Amino acid sequence: MRASRCDRGQAVVVVLFVATVLFVVMSSALVAVGGRMIDRARAQTAADAAALAAFVGGLEAAETVVQRHGSVLVSFTRGPSAGHVTVVVRSGTATARAVATDAP
Repeated sequence: MRASRCDRGQAVVVVLFVATVLFVVMSSALVAVGGRMIDRARAQTAADAAALAAFVGGLEAAETVVQRHGSVLVSFTRGPSAGHVTVVVRSGTATARAVATDAP
């Protein structure tokens, strides 16, 4: 069977359509993964800063730092020793934990 003149090039349209759909799907997946990575980095940065601030200034200092980072302080714990502070912070969809201590 010979292809007629109007059938020529039809495979190109299908291949371009499939390639476009794959490109859109992969782009969407990369944007979602990138957003989660950014949330994780922001949460960890806010947690680290809050733990250091809490070590010096207590709970109020930690809350202030977390709010400036646009995050939420989930928990604040002092102990087991006097020079030990633990904070948990949520930023977007990510949660991070940080500890500050005066121990060597």
